[in-house]
Amino acid sequence: MIKIVTIIGARPQIIKAAALSRAIKNHFSDKITEIIVHTGQHYDNNMSQIFIDELGIPEPDYNLNVGSASHGEQTAQMITGIEKILVKVKPNYLILYGDTNSTLAGAVAASKIHIPIVHIEAGLRSYNKAMPEEINRIMCDHASTLLFTPTATGFNNLINEGFSTTNNTQYNADNPGIFHCGDIMYDNSLYFSTISSKDSEILNNLHLEKGNFALCTIHRNNNTDSPARLNAIFSAINSISSTDAITIVIPLHPRTSKLLDQNLNKELLDSIKSNNYIKLIEPVSYLDMIALESNCNIILTDSGGVQKEAYYFKKPCIILRSETEWVEIVEQGAAIIADADESKIIKSYNILISEHKQTFPLLFGDGKAAEFICETMVASQDKNSRKKERK
Repeated sequence: MIKIVTIIGARPQIIKAAALSRAIKNHFSDKITEIIVHTGQHYDNNMSQIFIDELGIPEPDYNLNVGSASHGEQTAQMITGIEKILVKVKPNYLILYGDTNSTLAGAVAASKIHIPIVHIEAGLRSYNKAMPEEINRIMCDHASTLLFTPTATGFNNLINEGFSTTNNTQYNADNPGIFHCGDIMYDNSLYFSTISSKDSEILNNLHLEKGNFALCTIHRNNNTDSPARLNAIFSAINSISSTDAITIVIPLHPRTSKLLDQNLNKELLDSIKSNNYIKLIEPVSYLDMIALESNCNIILTDSGGVQKEAYYFKKPCIILRSETEWVEIVEQGAAIIADADESKIIKSYNILISEHKQTFPLLFGDGKAAEFICETMVASQDKNSRKKERK
């Protein structure tokens, strides 16, 4: 039996953890014990607890309750709390997801006391080190023992950074194993889409017609904190909705909601609030988000996760960033990078709505990434144990 500690802190990590917890429960309960640590990075109940409840993952065994703070202060508090738990629990592996401050804190804490790190969503690169997430993911990758990448591009990124595909002995931080396993989020989309179609009432509650509305999410601080960028994005949304007479649903991230009054010019803000085609709503649950994604006709987002989910559900996507880690969906013509440029956003919308040529070949695995990750961890630990016995 191996013991793992899973770190969650942001909403996407809770969603990803659901796939791994489900795989352990259904297929590896006699081989893997999971201990869950919530850092408290997303401390808002709508952004955290509701997801834990809805997705059926076990309640966290520990909650650090870090809350909002500067990057440095938040990360430092997490490192301190995670280290204490790791010293107490002594796991075989620390599981880290993605690229948040919780990811970075876990990587630093574990590497200092030589706990092997498993990084899920390894190898992703925006090649923009102005993004905190880019630094977090690079540092986590280079401290990890087992790296699981969702795409061929991610796998090649790791090779280009010096990781070897031929390491097949005892894995450790100096001799890591890299694996192209598919996307754990695709596992979840397949599993929860059926549940969402039965249980979600959001389309009825918002009076939405299937295939006749757009979905938009904005949360990255370089968009929300910049008046120029936020005004450009919302001006484009306002123009598209009015010109095309299409409803645009915007579940507001707490950061975005807080900064609308502060960073949007008053005339645009008044126009947005009086626009009957724009629905500004509270953050939604994962099942409701899947319902919105799978039933809209186009998605505008600065979220990496939502970009992928748009692809899963065969929806064209406008990327409200200057780059993406998911270059495959752009190469397929299923998404366009428009950044926070009003004219590019409008032009991209017109292209993606008018052209029905997008194709969505399978790029993200077979929906069994979590099972592969569990199998690899168990096999790797068995190999390490046999080597220790021979000594």
